[in-house]
Formats: sequence, C-alpha cells, structure tokens
Amino acid sequence: MPHTLPRTPCSIVPPHLLMHLAARQDARFAVAADAARRALRELDPLRRAREESLRAPVRRPSAVVGTLTRRIHDAGGREVLPGALVRGEGGAATGDPAADEAYDGLGSTYRLFSEEYGRSSIDGAGMDLAATVHYGSAYDNAFWDGERMVFGDGDGEIFGRFTASLTVIAHELTHGVTQYSTNLEYQGQSGALNESLSDVFGVLVEQRALGQDAAAASWLVGADLFTAAVQGVALRSLAAPGTAYDDDVLGRDPQPATMADYVETTSDNGGVHINSGIPNHAFYLAATALGGRAWEGAGRIWYDAVLGGGIPTDCDFPTFAAATTAAAGARFGAAGREAGAVADAWSAVGVLP
Repeated sequence: MPHTLPRTPCSIVPPHLLMHLAARQDARFAVAADAARRALRELDPLRRAREESLRAPVRRPSAVVGTLTRRIHDAGGREVLPGALVRGEGGAATGDPAADEAYDGLGSTYRLFSEEYGRSSIDGAGMDLAATVHYGSAYDNAFWDGERMVFGDGDGEIFGRFTASLTVIAHELTHGVTQYSTNLEYQGQSGALNESLSDVFGVLVEQRALGQDAAAASWLVGADLFTAAVQGVALRSLAAPGTAYDDDVLGRDPQPATMADYVETTSDNGGVHINSGIPNHAFYLAATALGGRAWEGAGRIWYDAVLGGGIPTDCDFPTFAAATTAAAGARFGAAGREAGAVADAWSAVGVLP
C-alpha cells in the first residue's frame, strides 16, 4: 500500500546544513534554497513519525545466508512510496542512472554484510532490499524509512542526485542493520553512534567495492553529492572531521574529532549528525593503525560489538568504546595489537582515559 511519510526516517543531509542553504537569498541558488526549505519543513513530521512508530524487533543473523533480492521503484517526482517498479532482481539495466546506481549500491552493501560478516540481508533474516528513486521534486535528501531506501534527485545547484554516492546508499541501508540489531535511540550520543555506524559501514562498502586498503581510502561520506559550485569534498570526513566543506552557502563543517569539542545542542536530536564525528574518527584511527583492508579488521570488530548483545539502545560513547575494545580482544586476543589499537583510538578522541 502506498504511504507518504517515512515511519522511522534517518536522512543523510543534516538539518544544520539545510538551514544554511535555506537562509540564502542569493539568486544564483534560488532553487537550492527553496528545496532546502521544503526539506526542512518535512523534518518535524518525519520526527513525529519516528517517535510514534513501534520499535523494530532485534534479530540475530540466521545460520544460512539468504539470496539477494532487490526491487527498485520510481516515484516519478512525487512524494508517494513506493512508486512504479522499474527493476527487479536480475533484471536488465534500465538506462536511468539513478535506478541503476541504486540497484548496484544495494548489491554492494548486501555483499559486504553477507560475504564478510555472514549476515542474511540487513535484518539477519533474508529481507528483500527495496529502494525508490526520483522521490519528490528537487528533493535534497536520501533516507531509510524502516522498509526501503528513498533517494531524491537533488536541486541541481548545490546537490546532485543522491544515488551517485555509494557511501550514501550504504550509509542509509546500514540504518536498517542498526534497526534490526541494536536499534540505537536516535538521540544524543546513542543517536550519534547510530549515525556513525552508518558512516563507518558506508565507507567500508565503498572501500571493498574499490578494492582499497585503509591507507588508500578517502574516508569520505557523500563525496559525489556536491556540484562544482560548492567549496567542499563531501558531507563528512572520518579522517578529518570538520574539514569536509567550508562554503559561503553551506557554512563550515561543524563536526568535532574529539570530546574536547563535543557540541551540546538541542537541535538535530542532540547533534546526532555533528557529534558522530567523534566515533567516526575513532574508527578511522583504529582502522589505519591496523592497516590492510579495514572491513576485515576494524570493521569486523565494530560488527562484532554491534551483534554482541552488550549495546543498550541508549548506549553512550564510553559504553560503545568498551564494547569494541572487548570485541577486539574476543576475536583477536586481549593482549593483541587489535585490542590495543581500538583502545588507543578511543583514548585519542577523548572517550576513554
């Protein structure tokens, strides 16, 4: 049945960035400013929908990895889901870049969790993967609605189409993994961890698809979203939080890299998109210290921690740091370099002593 409001939405573009864009009075970016205002108006009803939704069941991975099954729909510029089915599993490419990028991105994300971590789709029970493209008119966002991925085409002045970034696709789909594993509350530090997990596995999906090791990777989320008019490289940087963009229209990337610059705010559910820079940077430090293919080292440790059963829904940074350090010890040995690298990373960002 079609529905018009996401029930448990997690969007890629944070409110603070949309607010900067919406406030612009520059005729050169009139379309983008209007698109940002419309996107902002949707945040409150989306948040209410989240609060009113039932908590999703937590599932552990099944013993048998399921079969990848994708469905791509086209909303045709309307804000009604799911839209018309344009490509099913095994179907030929459509020739529409958005539909085909979504199809490929869902596959890359599925394969990371399936082939590396033995997870049967994002829910651990073989869930089909669905996505809708061409959502809304000049829609400046992408989100996971609890059932499917939803992608806007961007305004064309600041943002291009959101399917162009594999890290965005994987980021949003990982919200589904979190929904069916820890279901971290989308508020404060647990919300920042929710966002961070999506950034972490978003970059790991891209690194695996490109065959990059930790040293060669860009560690950027959303590197292909901005148009040439923007002074910036991406939405976020795990390697250097706070440096992804510095632009007259969008403002400056506000993410902190350490607890010394932790942002106390009531906006954006307590700064979930801002303070996620701290656990993001901890993961980057651990992954680069260990070297090699990050999805096999630090990524496996983070996944073990998430599935280990010791992460409460209101988890804070120190609790998660302890869980990842313990996971590293359990998999590689408490006295091993892996556990030391993880503990050192959390210490470097000021979460652990």
